[in-house]
Amino acid sequence: MKKKIAFVCVHNACRSQIAEALGNKFLSEKYAFYSCGTKIKSEINPDAIRLMKEIYAIDMEKTHYCKLMEEIPDADIIISMGCQVECPYIGREFDENWQLEDPTGKGDIVFRETIRKIEDKIKLLHY
Repeated sequence: MKKKIAFVCVHNACRSQIAEALGNKFLSEKYAFYSCGTKIKSEINPDAIRLMKEIYAIDMEKTHYCKLMEEIPDADIIISMGCQVECPYIGREFDENWQLEDPTGKGDIVFRETIRKIEDKIKLLHY
């Protein structure tokens, strides 16, 4: 049985969605990946959608949607994408905090760097 890994952001609109998509691309044979938020937005960040399609040919607009934590299965591993001030309480401690800044509104160079960091961290997962 695959371990379930959940990526958590506040809004589940950018970094956590990218991590879920890249997890599924690179390690779906080993883990089941989910993303969620503690509050959600109505849509995934358009820059994330555009760049993931451009770089990896992943169409998150068709395969992903914003979800609250209670909408995903109980995860074995929970990873925070980065809490700038204080991580939200999710009922337990996070297994990891990747400490990634939200690239929203910071241009393609910052977005691409964030995506690359997420890919690197995904490829290093060993649970």
